[in-house]
Amino acid sequence: MTLFLDLRLHAVGGELSRVVNLYVFTAPNQYVTTPKQTFLDAVRGKNVLVGTHGFNVDRAHGIASLSNWGSLLQLSPQDVFIGLLWPGDSSFAHGLDYGAEPKLADHAGELLGPFLDNLLGDTASVSFASHSLGARVVLQTAKNMNMKPRRLILMAGAIDDTCLNVEFKDVADEAGEISVLSSLNDDVLKLAFPLGNFLGGILDQGHPWWHGALGRTGPAKPRPSNLRAPYEIPSNWDYGHHHYLLDDPLSTVPIPVPADVPPNGTDKPTGGADGWQETWSSAFVSTRFR
Repeated sequence: MTLFLDLRLHAVGGELSRVVNLYVFTAPNQYVTTPKQTFLDAVRGKNVLVGTHGFNVDRAHGIASLSNWGSLLQLSPQDVFIGLLWPGDSSFAHGLDYGAEPKLADHAGELLGPFLDNLLGDTASVSFASHSLGARVVLQTAKNMNMKPRRLILMAGAIDDTCLNVEFKDVADEAGEISVLSSLNDDVLKLAFPLGNFLGGILDQGHPWWHGALGRTGPAKPRPSNLRAPYEIPSNWDYGHHHYLLDDPLSTVPIPVPADVPPNGTDKPTGGADGWQETWSSAFVSTRFR
């Protein structure tokens, strides 16, 4: 069973909901509304981890990937995972409209922050994990909350590498601990960041207008003092943008915790068995969440 916060109006596309809807997903494929009291009972006194997807993800894919990934997390009985759906596929062109999506991600966080203050007021703590543009959703949520996140875990962040020391510096300063996962093999972020890539390489690293993606080049300096390293996934793993939250068949070989980012050249976990990528990312988050 996975609890969900749903900010969508439609299964595919559409605008942001004006209210946060509460759902529960149970096998076989039952996604139904649930009373607020069910959420309150489930989270009371617990350490809550809210996890969300990135852009170009419809409701069905979001439910499948987050419920699958949530089932792989190795949490204690004092921890609860909640999936967060938002309409990152709401504009046109099915992913080619990335430049229009950050504003919607900001609005999602502005709506969610005060709601979570009310919903999670009796919890022991709240933390966030995100994929891709979901980084902007959770950072904006934290910015609009009175509660301070115990952990921020940003995977493949489709957001400027300066976000933790410029736009969301206050959020970063107030978080208990920050973790990042980045990969130089992330071709999606290579194309999206920096703007110079759209100008045929006119701008290069070091230019004052240059900004890489957090999820490809890692956080820009000066890095927050509460940032926990390492964060760069070994290049020989060929870890791409869509590998973090796959909903493929699960690996039959679990990855025990603690699991951290190993040195470059380390062999792929579980020998590269099916599902190793999301099994590893969930083990990493389980480790950093503790």
